[in-house]
Amino acid sequence: MRTIRSACLGTATALVTLLACAPLATAAETGADFGHGKGKHQVITLIGQLAEQSRFPVNPKGPAAQGDRTVVRSILSDEAGNKVGETGGFCTTTRAALPGDTGGAEECVVTYTLPDGQLTAQGMVFGILNPQGLPTVPPPSFDNAITGGTGKYDRARGSVHADTIGPGKRRFTIDLYL
Repeated sequence: MRTIRSACLGTATALVTLLACAPLATAAETGADFGHGKGKHQVITLIGQLAEQSRFPVNPKGPAAQGDRTVVRSILSDEAGNKVGETGGFCTTTRAALPGDTGGAEECVVTYTLPDGQLTAQGMVFGILNPQGLPTVPPPSFDNAITGGTGKYDRARGSVHADTIGPGKRRFTIDLYL
């Protein structure tokens, strides 16, 4: 019986390895280049004004805790002040801020809805919460990776840098590769 299990496990391991490596071999054979330097590069600067924010704590009457969730929506404008879209996203606390801590950490996923499609971004934000579970003032800058998109942005890669420029207001610099 053990011989059959060992053989099945060995076959399954070989199959998983083969399937995991197949896309890499195909990309190498076709000469595909998934790095920066190929395709179109664009930098987009947007201003986000917080429209809604809700926090869903794990311990409603206690301090911030791992697993707390924040849901946000912002209105996006170009630098001239023209409304061009909105963001929607959520952050999950992965490390609560403790006394003497630098402000905890949250994993965030955000979608930027623009006239020509959507961009998705994801990453960590550090130093966002004080030990009482309230947002730090001003919120820290952060960088997130662009993980994909739709429409004009369907092959998007790059990053989003966010700086706080006023109460409830951020500048998003999108370094985009299509």
